[in-house]
Amino acid sequence: MEYRNLGKSGVKVSAIGVGCNQIGSQVDRAGARALVHQALDVGINFFDTADTYGNRGRSEEYLGEALAGEWQRVVLATKVRSRMGDGPNDEGASRYHIASGVEASLRRLKTDHIDLYQIHAWDGSTPLEETLRALDDLVSAGKIRYAGASNFMAWQLCRANDLAERHGWAPMVTVQPHYHLLERGIERELAPYCRWAGIGILPYFPLAGGFLTGKYQRGAAPPSGSRGERSHYVQRYFTDANFAILDRLRPLAEAHGRGLGDLAVAWLLAQPQVASVIAGATRPEQIAANAQAATWVLTAEEQQEIRSIVGDPA
Repeated sequence: MEYRNLGKSGVKVSAIGVGCNQIGSQVDRAGARALVHQALDVGINFFDTADTYGNRGRSEEYLGEALAGEWQRVVLATKVRSRMGDGPNDEGASRYHIASGVEASLRRLKTDHIDLYQIHAWDGSTPLEETLRALDDLVSAGKIRYAGASNFMAWQLCRANDLAERHGWAPMVTVQPHYHLLERGIERELAPYCRWAGIGILPYFPLAGGFLTGKYQRGAAPPSGSRGERSHYVQRYFTDANFAILDRLRPLAEAHGRGLGDLAVAWLLAQPQVASVIAGATRPEQIAANAQAATWVLTAEEQQEIRSIVGDPA
């Protein structure tokens, strides 16, 4: 397994991470343990969850149980900002919600610290200075080690780190955007800024919910039980243009004895500033497959060929 720096920080994370958004919903306690053990066996040390995953907390709870005795081997990321109750302060990036949110996450995870604590989305109702100072205080207290962002635009992330630099607060070392071969909007502003500032990019939904694996067929019903059968997110990619892109990419993957999913992951890992690809999984064999995909290093010529097929970012 390849390990990369988490942005400008000195900590190393596996090039493939485990997205834990299905733990606590599609994956039960025993399944979470199986996923964690498989990940550690193949060298994956980076796990990404959020307080809201698994029906408000179950993902963290199951993950904490599965990681018992293994904390020294992992880098754990979670998030705060989403609604976790019915009260007016049960969401957001205020000091109030962050302070209560981190304590609740620590209890569920059964640990005394969180390695990467991410603001799940921009909160326009809270002064950014309040959010950043709250995160800096948590770093000083040893409750979190690094701060990060998720779903921030370039200007939002830039403003956050400008303020952190000005006041000597802990900066955002990573950003987690929606990024894959068919969703490349971050290449216009966010990715260039991250390259300039040394911020690590953690792409989520790298396989477009499974569409980029090639398992769905043009004009055919999605396989029974597949995510594409029930997910509007996946179904939105069922267009003739997207199926045509897969048809053109398939020969390149097959020439290397690889699948389309491997190509999608390898392409992301070839992009500047990508620290780890957050790949979701519900079964241990998916973990193993994702780890194997990370062994394919695309040449510059192959990257250019892929870009010529997928076109410019929308």
